[in-house]
Amino acid sequence: MKQDLIGKIILVTGATNGIGKAATTEFAKRGASVTLIGRDQEKTEQIVNELKASTGHSHLDYILCDLTKLADIRRAAEEFKSRHDRLDVLVNNAGVTFKKPVLGSDGYEITFALNHLAYFQMTTALLDLIRKTPNARVVSTSSSMQARGKLDLAQTPYNTEVSGPRAYGTSKLANILFTKELQRKLEGTSAVANCFEPGMVNTSFGAFGTDQGWFINLVYTLAQPFAVTPEQGADSLIWLATSAEAASLKGQYISKRKIAKPAKQALDDQLASDLWILSEELCEKAK
Repeated sequence: MKQDLIGKIILVTGATNGIGKAATTEFAKRGASVTLIGRDQEKTEQIVNELKASTGHSHLDYILCDLTKLADIRRAAEEFKSRHDRLDVLVNNAGVTFKKPVLGSDGYEITFALNHLAYFQMTTALLDLIRKTPNARVVSTSSSMQARGKLDLAQTPYNTEVSGPRAYGTSKLANILFTKELQRKLEGTSAVANCFEPGMVNTSFGAFGTDQGWFINLVYTLAQPFAVTPEQGADSLIWLATSAEAASLKGQYISKRKIAKPAKQALDDQLASDLWILSEELCEKAK
């Protein structure tokens, strides 16, 4: 395999499972120095050692972080900056569905907190590195479920009355809006931000210490024969993070390496700006 990523510094959240692990494996095989964000020390260490053995690449390390806690994300970002003075690729990939939304430790609905605010906080905490690294890229994992989302800036961060799938769809809609506004914030730099949907992937997605409920579990079970592999699901992620063809894309929502049209709400520039401002306020309150 070509070693075209030697010297590149990459940070991946959600790197111990599914498409995050598949992408991390590819990055390592191609010579990048990769930092994995993991929640469980034993599991994360096991994955790092496994990847070192399978890729023959030693430039892999990890930072432990509970992505449901905004203060811990800020700490993890500072730890990363103490180790590195550049960031070529940030991959915001960790995500989960819940049987029933609940408020997390910061007081925000946990699906929105983990799937959107964690992306926002990690990215903004590392924005100085991203801006100064030539041709840096930010890649965020959204979902085709964004079409089921409905973002209400006043209600969504605290709303535990919606279904798990609806809360998930709204968080994935927020990923697209975040990407659009992030690209605007990166104007004047060489950095680009894009997001993508991986399709239905055959992984342990959804397993975050909570029962998904019989209906969601049934949907996942029935969909398994039609699901793509983690490697297939990671294809657009890797393409956005590394390919020359994707270098000109800015603030786009991608499906199968092509620009896709998301839900109407995801195209609202004012909503994207307002979501950014709200996210800043929510992260500030969680200090």
